[in-house]
Amino acid sequence: MIAKIGRGSSLYGALAYNYHKLEKENAQVLFTQKIIQAPDGSYKMEQLSRSFELHLLANRKTEKPVLHISLNPDPKDNVNDTDFENMAQDYMRQMGYGNQPFVVFKHTDIDRTHIHIVSVCVDENGRKISDKFEKRRSMAVCRALEKQYGLISAVEKKQETNTPTFKPVDYKAGDIKSQMASVLRYLPTYYQFQTFGAYNAVLSLFNITAEEVKGEYNGILKQGLVYFALNEKGEKVSNPFKASLFGKSAGYLQLQSQCNQNRIKLKDNSAKESVKDRIESVMRTASNESEFRKKLMDERINIVVRRNAGGCIYGITFIDHKSRSVWNGSELAKNLSANVFNDWWNNGNKIDMPLKNNATARETFREGSQINNSNNQPDSLGKENTPYSEKENNVVETFGSLLPQAQGEDFQETDFANQLKRKANRRKPKP
Repeated sequence: MIAKIGRGSSLYGALAYNYHKLEKENAQVLFTQKIIQAPDGSYKMEQLSRSFELHLLANRKTEKPVLHISLNPDPKDNVNDTDFENMAQDYMRQMGYGNQPFVVFKHTDIDRTHIHIVSVCVDENGRKISDKFEKRRSMAVCRALEKQYGLISAVEKKQETNTPTFKPVDYKAGDIKSQMASVLRYLPTYYQFQTFGAYNAVLSLFNITAEEVKGEYNGILKQGLVYFALNEKGEKVSNPFKASLFGKSAGYLQLQSQCNQNRIKLKDNSAKESVKDRIESVMRTASNESEFRKKLMDERINIVVRRNAGGCIYGITFIDHKSRSVWNGSELAKNLSANVFNDWWNNGNKIDMPLKNNATARETFREGSQINNSNNQPDSLGKENTPYSEKENNVVETFGSLLPQAQGEDFQETDFANQLKRKANRRKPKP
């Protein structure tokens, strides 16, 4: 379980964030302590705010008296409401806030059910409750609660693997924007792609696609990207999301710069030869497309095949999760181009793949080495002419990525925390 502690000066902001989800039926009030209840038994913003008035009015000099805490069990933990209530009370008591007024909200808008606690860190006399070694104490409390309630240990899970899996977007689970944000904020950092098409090939593994949009504003040409969620057939199943919703890393200019940098990094690196050798080795033994895909997955390589309406293959991209590099088939070798695979899978003409005398990729490539390799590519994202096709009739097989485990991170929560930080920075007096 992971605990996040936020402090601020706006009680209304913390309550409104949770109450908005309450109104949308994506949250519920799970437990309250010393909180005023409405006559009909419900909890209104007015009553919630009044419950903290005495403490805030008595506050002496604490600049950020409002606490906004979230407790996040592992997505695989099945925590019932009673355990959530008890965990919230145990956490608050052990952190020194056991006598404070607080309200516990249970959030269900993403697949990772979790709770938020809104309280204040000043007592009824206006004195601040000590927060010394808060982070250390919070981690110790979380470890104790994990044992007490039989939860998956966040520490042990982190030690189990340095490359945990990251789930693709599931449009049926809801809150598509948060799911997409968790992928789009990390992917450019972890994969080396040289073109827009290669970027889209990686995105397709996570059921996402990007499209370039162009327009003119005050006589100036503007370019940008929008993102869509995909279903298992590669069809769009969401409204478009502007790239600006996901930060600079997902924007057109940043990705164009990323592609240019990757072309330099991917020049003359052993990763290219390693990927090529492993693919050719699989081609020697595979008899059809299905077997080829399966054996490539054993090598931790995914492929994205682009077909036209008639089933003719016009593009193929290889995504190597060992080196985190992305390659069009023709970039690797002539015998790995789209035409070769079209002739094999559509016409039954498989080329002969002679054995090589030199060492195999497994011997020459050290997993985890730095990527510094590139080929000649189009100068900009817009010139890539083989983006992910909606007519792709093979479902991309995803076996896990090298992205960091974000435990279904709620992008709205992160954005809310960043807003509080920006407001605090604006209030700081200039030197």
